[in-house]
Amino acid sequence: MTTLSQHSAIVLFASGILGACSNADPESSPAGETRAAALAVVGATVIDGSGAEPVPDATVVVRGGRIESVGPSGEIEVPADAEVLDAAGKYLVPGLINAHGHVGATLGLEGGHYSRDNVLRQLELYASYGVTTVVSLGGDEPAGVEVRDEQDTPSLDRARLYVAGAVVAGITPGAALEMVNGNAAMGVDFIKIRVDDNLGSTYKMTPDVYEAVIAGAHELGLPVAAHLFYLEDAHGLLDVDVDFIVHSVRDRDVDDALAARLVEADVCYSPTLTREVSTFVYESEPEFFSDPFFLASAEPAVLEALRAPESMARYRESESAQRYKEALAQAQENLGALSDAGVTIAMGTDTGPPARFQGYFEHMELALMAESGMSPMEILVASTGDAARCTGLEDVGTIEAGKWADLILLHADPLEGVGNLRAIESVWVAGNEVPSVSG
Repeated sequence: MTTLSQHSAIVLFASGILGACSNADPESSPAGETRAAALAVVGATVIDGSGAEPVPDATVVVRGGRIESVGPSGEIEVPADAEVLDAAGKYLVPGLINAHGHVGATLGLEGGHYSRDNVLRQLELYASYGVTTVVSLGGDEPAGVEVRDEQDTPSLDRARLYVAGAVVAGITPGAALEMVNGNAAMGVDFIKIRVDDNLGSTYKMTPDVYEAVIAGAHELGLPVAAHLFYLEDAHGLLDVDVDFIVHSVRDRDVDDALAARLVEADVCYSPTLTREVSTFVYESEPEFFSDPFFLASAEPAVLEALRAPESMARYRESESAQRYKEALAQAQENLGALSDAGVTIAMGTDTGPPARFQGYFEHMELALMAESGMSPMEILVASTGDAARCTGLEDVGTIEAGKWADLILLHADPLEGVGNLRAIESVWVAGNEVPSVSG
């Protein structure tokens, strides 16, 4: 079976992302201001996203938007033409990767507003919270593909984007394959399918359809990410070589067989715990409505709408909201079991739809992963190096020579607790500092 990374490499090469040439001047900022030819971040403890031991008092040299060298400061020469950033006492980690988001359609609490401007605005929002790459798994339109095609440049100053186009549906293999072909023609990076019946209330894609979709997508060099809910469907999707599972099993405890199959097939699992949170948390005013880290980007009109008594009543009276609250507990238990069994976890959130707050919910996801039993190092790797590998992205995810310099400088140690990933000193995309918030 072709792996997810192989599929992504094929499609990224075909769409010109990996080989694109940039006309941007690497020595100019997006605003046209001249800058030093290189940047040297000196003295930080580097946690590189691979799971390796941290390197104290390290130096990272950036040139042309990419990492030129990294290592202990005593072993790395700082170029004479470099701007030097003294980071002594700080911690440098890769930018976070959201392996399951949605970009471009929401304004306020409404969907249906997909536009280039909205895509760019949301990518800037993600980056401000240290989320420097987003894999958008559904609802993507040509404007998003255009934005993606512009990002292989050292002048980038917002989060990177990869897209899946329309979520593939259809009650027959033929109808579903038409959607696959349409997405491929648009130039997507992934195919996304939905194998779920919304707690028994809607049609669920059948095995003959998803088998045809996966086979057809693989013929086109496209990996397939699957939304699911039930353990039985997880096994069925693995039977036909699905590449990526992007929601938790939430109906019952996972079995040892699923963990073994995921490990053997090297299929990653993205729990998207905050999706469940979003279904019920607004039944009363959430605690995070008073969190400055959240309020740094929250729109007052949105908060006012969610605080309205009639809005809270709808959440309280929703049977599905209460069932999804129970599903969250099951999802967290299953995440802990699968992580302990050696399944590769990729951080994802399903942010982007209304009231699933981009940037902030990624940090909430990290906290929920910790509650599920994952260690700070495991969570950091799941949100950087492993998230990149799971989605086939070769140029991001770790701090190593040749990778894009997508970085977060922190003033607290993230290995003492993932809450310290909110302690943002600065965020860098392709070596460019971008506006950021700090918690």
